[in-house]
Amino acid sequence: MDRRSFIRKGALGGAAAAAASVASPALAEDLPEVTWRLTSSFPKSLDTIYGAAETMAKYVSDMTGGKFKIQVFAGGEIVPGLQAMDAVSNGTVEACHTASYYYWGKDPTFAFGTAVPFGLNMRLQNAWFYYGGGNDLLNEFYGTYNITAFPCGNTGAQMGGWFRKEINTVQDLNGVKMRIGGFGGAVLQKLGGVPQQIAGGDIYPALEKGTIDATEWVGPYDDEKLGFYKVAPYYYYPGWWEGGACLHAMFNNDAYNKLPEAYKVALTAACQAANLDMMASYDWKNPAALKSLMANGAQLRPFTPEVLQACFNAAQEVYAEITAANPAFKKIYDSQWAFRKDAYLWMQLSEYNYDTFMMIQQRSGTL
Repeated sequence: MDRRSFIRKGALGGAAAAAASVASPALAEDLPEVTWRLTSSFPKSLDTIYGAAETMAKYVSDMTGGKFKIQVFAGGEIVPGLQAMDAVSNGTVEACHTASYYYWGKDPTFAFGTAVPFGLNMRLQNAWFYYGGGNDLLNEFYGTYNITAFPCGNTGAQMGGWFRKEINTVQDLNGVKMRIGGFGGAVLQKLGGVPQQIAGGDIYPALEKGTIDATEWVGPYDDEKLGFYKVAPYYYYPGWWEGGACLHAMFNNDAYNKLPEAYKVALTAACQAANLDMMASYDWKNPAALKSLMANGAQLRPFTPEVLQACFNAAQEVYAEITAANPAFKKIYDSQWAFRKDAYLWMQLSEYNYDTFMMIQQRSGTL
């Protein structure tokens, strides 16, 4: 069996099983026909990140016998990509698929829904969301914007972005105009950088025209599609601001609260299935895309230890400033940081040592 098909079917099977105890007995003839509109923050050309919303919508339809349909629209078809959450909050649409940290300007607390600098990787994000109370804490906050949200996709640790010039020292960041979302931009600013927030479909023209000097996006598969290597050849890693960047499906509370319980369960299970599916898809696609990028001239560069340490220290300054002034941010920060300390103690024993050994085998050509 094709492994991608197996993952998709496995995810759907798990989601269906999770929903079965509530959804299946309730799917009687008198349950309503419901049609929602969902606006994405992403263009259709970014098939993996955009596709998570379509995957979620398909699972919901399948689990409700086609009675609950979610129509997915690309960024810009209803509202611009960076206004997706606002459209849900005010009831223009019932749902959106977006990166929570796009709304950092409204409140820095939004950043925790996606990723924060030197935060959790993908696996630890999910552990905190599903078992550490993260979803509940975030929905308490999202509720102040008339929204309920669930994780619905993760890219894993992202790349550090594309630069026109090499970044060898902290001083090299001074004056660099970089497209970087949310919290990462505030840290970059501490080091003299100039953060820019630009929707995905608008990044390449800005980079090509010199409006910006650098950009981060996701990783090899999406970055190759967007063609950044053609105008900014230096490809840095890691994306310290996005160790496990999560996307969310957000729902208008007025619409969500009217749903039958079976439909709410279907939404919850479908989002969790799509969350798994996106990460599996990127892990399958990124290796080949990275090889292709390098063959086309992309030059891989690690951020130096000096640069990483300076960014880490600057992040601590930003955290201290925000927690002192924002109780909602501090409440979530305290929860996630308490878990982060112990979680990385565990990760360095298991995954780190196993993966390090296997990477040595890869470099030595024995795999």
